[in-house]
Amino acid sequence: MEEVTMSRPPSAELHGGPGFRVRRSSNRPPPAVVDEIKTFEVALVSDLMNRLYTMQRQIRPMVAITEPLAGPAITVRVFPGDNLMVHAAIDLAQAGDVVVVDATGSEMNAALGDMIATKARHRGIAGFVVDGLVRDIAGIERVGIPVFARGITPIGPLHRGPGEVNHPVQCGGVVVCAGDLVVADRDGVVVIPLAFAPELLQRCRAKTRNEAEYVAAVRRGEFSNAWVEDELRSGGCLIEP
Repeated sequence: MEEVTMSRPPSAELHGGPGFRVRRSSNRPPPAVVDEIKTFEVALVSDLMNRLYTMQRQIRPMVAITEPLAGPAITVRVFPGDNLMVHAAIDLAQAGDVVVVDATGSEMNAALGDMIATKARHRGIAGFVVDGLVRDIAGIERVGIPVFARGITPIGPLHRGPGEVNHPVQCGGVVVCAGDLVVADRDGVVVIPLAFAPELLQRCRAKTRNEAEYVAAVRRGEFSNAWVEDELRSGGCLIEP
């Protein structure tokens, strides 16, 4: 009997271009901006970005965070359950980058684990933000690299593709472009568009400077909330005896 050779169906083929592409480089904010933005709380940054560039609260730290995370984004989009492009990003990232992974919030497979975290640490990568799951938490804790994600699973990923590197992604409800400044602490994650990063830093400085006396007074217990009733009355609130 003649042997029949089976081949992959045409529908299984991958096609270079949108959905399967890698951009090797991107612009980044000045290192001095990245270093100084770490000195401000993420909550302040969120306020000054009008609260619209803060990721959903489900994107949270998976390991203890000892200091704020800040760095330019290297963006990764993966097919749910796959992480080939995360591996590719490790080779393209520069020291200090934050790898932002759009796994579409999938609850199937982990997008990364302790081996990727270990490789990232050796490359000087600052941390990961994943719209999806991760695994090997004990190993990631030993590595000591910040990882923000939606949760944990023991199920590992495949390594086939497709996916994208350094093209726009969605993470936690926010669009992230390669080179955007990502800042994160225990409160959450905020994205600062690359072109706006220097101005945002100036706003942080001014806000902190202008409110320093007020903050110190509140900490001493010296404050008045009279403005609250004024606001209620101006809004037409019914105030009953």
